[in-house]
Amino acid sequence: MSAATKLLENRWDDARAAAMSEPERLLYRSNLLGSDKRITNYGGGNTSAKVQQKDPLTGEDVTVLWVKGSGGDVGTMKLDGFATLYMDKLEQLRSIYRGVEQEDAMVGLLNHCTFDLNPRAASIDTSLHAYLPYRHVDHMHPDAVIAIAATKRSRELTREIYGDEIGWLGWRRPGFELGLELSRFAAEHPSAKGVVLESHGLFTWGDTAKDCYETTLRIINRAIEWFDGQLAGKAAFGGEARAPLAPDERRRIAARLMPEIRARIGQDERKIGHFDDSDAVLQFVGSKDLDALAALGTSCPDHFLRTKIRPLVLTFDGDVGAVVSGLDASIEAYREGYRAYYARCRHDNSPAIRDPNAVIYLVPGVGMMSFAKDKATARIAAEFYVNAINVMRGASGVDVYQGLDEQEAFDIEYWLLEEAKLQRMPKPKSLAGRVAFVTGGAGGIGRATAERLLREGACVVLADIDAGALDGAKAELSKSFGADQVRGVLVNVTDEAAVAKGFVDAVAEFGGLDILVSNAGIASASPIEDTTLEVWNRNIDILATGYFLVSREAFRLFRRQKLGGAVVFIASKNGLAASAGASAYCTAKAAEIHLARCLALEGADAGIRVNTVNPDAVLRGSKIWNGEWREQRAASSKIGEDQLEEHYRARSLLKRSVFPEDIAEAVYFLASDLSAKSTGNIVNVDAGNQISFTR
Repeated sequence: MSAATKLLENRWDDARAAAMSEPERLLYRSNLLGSDKRITNYGGGNTSAKVQQKDPLTGEDVTVLWVKGSGGDVGTMKLDGFATLYMDKLEQLRSIYRGVEQEDAMVGLLNHCTFDLNPRAASIDTSLHAYLPYRHVDHMHPDAVIAIAATKRSRELTREIYGDEIGWLGWRRPGFELGLELSRFAAEHPSAKGVVLESHGLFTWGDTAKDCYETTLRIINRAIEWFDGQLAGKAAFGGEARAPLAPDERRRIAARLMPEIRARIGQDERKIGHFDDSDAVLQFVGSKDLDALAALGTSCPDHFLRTKIRPLVLTFDGDVGAVVSGLDASIEAYREGYRAYYARCRHDNSPAIRDPNAVIYLVPGVGMMSFAKDKATARIAAEFYVNAINVMRGASGVDVYQGLDEQEAFDIEYWLLEEAKLQRMPKPKSLAGRVAFVTGGAGGIGRATAERLLREGACVVLADIDAGALDGAKAELSKSFGADQVRGVLVNVTDEAAVAKGFVDAVAEFGGLDILVSNAGIASASPIEDTTLEVWNRNIDILATGYFLVSREAFRLFRRQKLGGAVVFIASKNGLAASAGASAYCTAKAAEIHLARCLALEGADAGIRVNTVNPDAVLRGSKIWNGEWREQRAASSKIGEDQLEEHYRARSLLKRSVFPEDIAEAVYFLASDLSAKSTGNIVNVDAGNQISFTR
């Protein structure tokens, strides 16, 4: 919120909306609102409409509440994300409600109000929509409005900005009682268009979906304009105390610090990191008021449920080594503070204390790092804290910012209903929380390997020298597994500086490394007397030196993280079995295998396992087999190129072709805990070839 703040744009399309049913217009409105994080954060807020529908049992017209279901996100949800409930049954719940002590039990009764056997669970906010006497209701978490709601004078400021059009209600935890309070407010203020909830958010309503949408935008834009006027010419957060470093330096420092943090917080559960050095973050972390405001914690419940009540601020004066040296003390002090918070606020029936580590880490001049069990959660936590920064900027600029009362915050964080939701979460996949770096990631084996690791929940960095193929592989895998899970880095594995930069970029994206799949490759064939020094060196550079360079970077990371690690080399049958006319290739592949054995010895004390997969004749999807290698191998065997696959199939003991997916399956086994007690091993995936038996 500054003098240059852009107002929210009305994106309602009358022609498009006219062709929709009422539920479809509700979804349209919801997606429009959720597409802008200034309006509401991911998963935050909810929308509703009261719709006339035929009762499937009686055929009579009944009023049905369509409201965002539990755990949904208004920006990305589909129609099946709405819970549907009979309004007459929801009204009957009022008659059996016996007070605040019973309101959690009312959530279970919502199931008895379900319309048309809809399996979508109703959320705790259902009553907040049900008992407002309006057809369309929006509940959003706009930064500009929460900035009003999080001030000490929020009631007075709401009146100053909105007059009688928007009311104000004091803090109350979401639930049945708040739904009744909203109902009473609406009855007492029939001309009001909405209400600000202290330390929470905004409710608005209308007679049509369009009216409701436009009212929501108008009320938020009024707050934006008001703050712009109030804050013009004022230094945010007390002014700058530390200027931001250059972008490359910020990223380098993040890549240095994130594995160190991960080493200390990931022993019990692996964590994935996210780095944010956006302008809003840099302004906050470099400000004079950083320490004071960060200690107050966040205000909106949605914020601290994702970010914990407050972040960990790391003191940084330019010496990264000093930050690393002080991490043990800083992290333990945060844990002790969190344990004390739990002890002060816990109830007899509170769930056991959860992970006491911080989620958000702030570094002056550098930015914000967030850690969670997966990339999406870490990213979303960062987005929520950016929302909190925006709130603090506005609130502290016009009044005194206040976080939510500690006990109230605890009662939401350790709410039994919230605990029940956590217990319903699916069991993590086998590679959840792991980060894999796959060289040659855009080729057939590399892409198949990435896909296999992604299926098991890993985050994957594709490293390749072919920019076009890399972009294609990244786009394809992102579409299948989500953009959060996949990154691409352009790397020439023979270039020491390029390899180091590739790992810096990977770590800045995900926070660390757990798995290295060294797969970049070429192939060549020619009699020794026709083999040029250039061909010899190229094989050695890529297949031996390249494997050395990426392994060295991985080992450095693994040792800093102290979480172990898994390295898998993709070698070849030719690394064990000599092949006439391919001395450069066979020698380089043999070097790979011996390097893996050496590294298995070196890494064992740190829990770093190093194993090798030996493929043979993987033609499908292979960039190697699309070049001269196919022609050369066909000529060597005195057959046509189109006969190669059948030739190799027939040559194998099992009479089967070998595909990239077969290699990927072996890589997954060796990279996962399924092989936790295996290192220094070689797994042949060649359909059986006696000359390459390891013994």
